[in-house]
Parts: sequence; C-alpha cells; structure tokens
Amino acid sequence: MPRLRQVHRNEADAPIVEATYQILFGDKDPVQEPGTNTGTPGDWWTVFALVPDIFEHSVNGFLLYASPKRKLDPVLRELGQARAGWCLGSKFVYSQHCKSMRGLGISEEKIEGVKYWPAATCFNEIEKLLLAYTDAMSFNSGRVPDELFEAIKSHLSDEEILEFTYMTSMYIMHSIMSRALKTEFDDVEDPIIEVAGPEGAHPWDVVPHV
Repeated sequence: MPRLRQVHRNEADAPIVEATYQILFGDKDPVQEPGTNTGTPGDWWTVFALVPDIFEHSVNGFLLYASPKRKLDPVLRELGQARAGWCLGSKFVYSQHCKSMRGLGISEEKIEGVKYWPAATCFNEIEKLLLAYTDAMSFNSGRVPDELFEAIKSHLSDEEILEFTYMTSMYIMHSIMSRALKTEFDDVEDPIIEVAGPEGAHPWDVVPHV
C-alpha cells in the first residue's frame, strides 16, 4: 500500500480528477477496486488526487511530452525516461517506459539493453550519448562534462536538447517520488538490511580480517 491516503471515487470532486478516474477506471472506485488496463494497481493516481492542482500539473506534464509540438524523436525520449527509472531504482517508471518503448516499435534488444547500455552493441551514437547524459543527470545530479554535451550538440538542436533534459528530469522526479511514497510497483521493502551473524558470535568473528 502507498504511504499516503488514497482518494475514493466519491471524494474526487475536482473536474480533472473525476475525468481522469473515468478514463482510467471507468465507473469503479479505484481504491476499492484497484487496477488499470496496463496492469498497474493505479494508486499513483489515487494518491496524487489528494492535491488536485498537483495532480493536474502532473497530467499536463504527460500531455506536454506527448504533444505533436515536440521536436525530439519520441524514441530518444523513451530511452531517457526508461534509463532514468533504472538509474533511480524505480520499478514503476522503468517498467512503464519499457512498455512505451515497445509501443513505439523499439526492438527488444534495445529495451533490454537500457540496463547495460555501455556494453550493448545495439545503440547508435546519439542514443549512447543521451543514455550517458541521462546517467550524468541521474547519478551525478546534473554534473555533465562539456565534452559529452558538445557531442550531443553535434546531433541535436538546442530545442531538442532542452526537451530531452526537461522530460528526462521530470521522470527522475517521478522515480524518486514513486519510491518515496511507495506507489505502484515501488511498494517494496528496502533490500538493504543487516544480515544477522551466527548466534553468540563476537562482532570481530563475523567481519572478514584483512
């Protein structure tokens, strides 16, 4: 279950929330009968509905990246979004954008290769550069070497680079928020725990000696 309260159908009185619930869930109460047609529980929507103007802002972000006004190739966009989900450890974002890539006709080799792109042979030069750029934004908090940025500029216009940067950063945010709030597929236990040693053992007995 997510960490925040979910908004029931009969509580969703903001027009944007009501309309979106109807599109995604039909006449169901998505809290009592969870599930979307993409196989997700749907609790991202029911949690974000707590604050309707934040809900609307997020929905507008989804519409923005899918707008026909965009100059960036959607294949490049999806590579960035899927890699951002992988880098930030969001099972939800990564999983959803694998499906989006498949919907664009991207090969299974590339979809799988997003996880280990430096060792993959299926990506062209601009795809590899943008995957490296995504890593710099995700792992290095935006610390991008000039040489990498200049290489990207040799392939894309300034407008395309701004679009890619904005949309990838948006999914860095969504990855972090989904994990923090434990929504959708990110409702998982933290894997980093203490592993118990043998009963009665002295601490120095269970620490490898150098």
